[in-house]
Amino acid sequence: MADIDYSKLNRMQKLAIFLICIGPEEAAAILKQFDDNEVEVLCREMSVYQMVPEGIIKQSMEEFSGLVATSVNSSLGGLAYAQRTLEIAKGDYKASAIIGRVGPVGNSVEVMAEIADMEGRQVFNLIKHEQPQTISFVLSYLDGAKSAEVFSLLSPDLREEVIERLGTIESTSLDLVGKIVRSLGKHFDSKARPAFHHSGGVRVVAALLNSLDKDMSKTLLARLEERNAGLGAAIRKKLFSFEDLNRLTAADLQRVLREVDTANLAISMKSASEQLREKIYVGLSKRAAEGLKEEIDLLGPVRLKDVETAQDTIIQAVRKLEEEGQISLDSESQAVVA
Repeated sequence: MADIDYSKLNRMQKLAIFLICIGPEEAAAILKQFDDNEVEVLCREMSVYQMVPEGIIKQSMEEFSGLVATSVNSSLGGLAYAQRTLEIAKGDYKASAIIGRVGPVGNSVEVMAEIADMEGRQVFNLIKHEQPQTISFVLSYLDGAKSAEVFSLLSPDLREEVIERLGTIESTSLDLVGKIVRSLGKHFDSKARPAFHHSGGVRVVAALLNSLDKDMSKTLLARLEERNAGLGAAIRKKLFSFEDLNRLTAADLQRVLREVDTANLAISMKSASEQLREKIYVGLSKRAAEGLKEEIDLLGPVRLKDVETAQDTIIQAVRKLEEEGQISLDSESQAVVA
């Protein structure tokens, strides 16, 4: 944008330009200090400025020079820049949730915001007669729990096609999005402009499957692998069960173990494979490993439901650490399927 008048920008616009100027790594460190609503505003502003002129860079750096003294080489902004910065700051899952609400026009997401605020049954009634592509787009915009609720109401045959389409969404053209919103807009009153963008993909499907009943999730994934082996394999890699702790690097596993209550870990390991037990013992100090073994021996029989509850608690800790960017689930090693 060659016609930027820096003197007329508000504080958030100026800060967005500054974040572009310093580069994504440094910008991410700053974004971590803001709450999600503020981050969303900043990312929206960053997506507006596709190119920052040299003169504006100079003014921005002069105003904010007291905050940072590195990296003045970056001047390319845009939605891709905003997403990259946000992924570094908040992790892929949260980045996907926030960037989905950010579009090239600041007030252009009212339609999907209204739909996202509806009850699950209302969303289902709105989209139940739409094409699978439209349904998958809407699901990609909902939070995990609501998406799972709506998805569960679909017919079994429709679920398979929706899952496959949802997994292959990487971006949606604004023209197509416009058609989708106009179609949905027939069913409720809204004056929103259909000019926004949202991403789906394997992470969205993995999050959805993790929110569904375990038997339904396993069945859907198996059927999807029959329909599209490559997509199914990519989604399975993003899913995470307790046994998939085997996928983590030694350093990441140690980071997870620091977040886990010992009593909970002992219960969760009652059904763990010998391979996973040994990996966990190696990740602990010798004294801690001996204490854990003793605690497991003292437990005696444990109900399967209690074991699964303990394992789910640890899985949630793993996902939280990944969202925060402290560990990675994208190991090249083969995942172990429970």
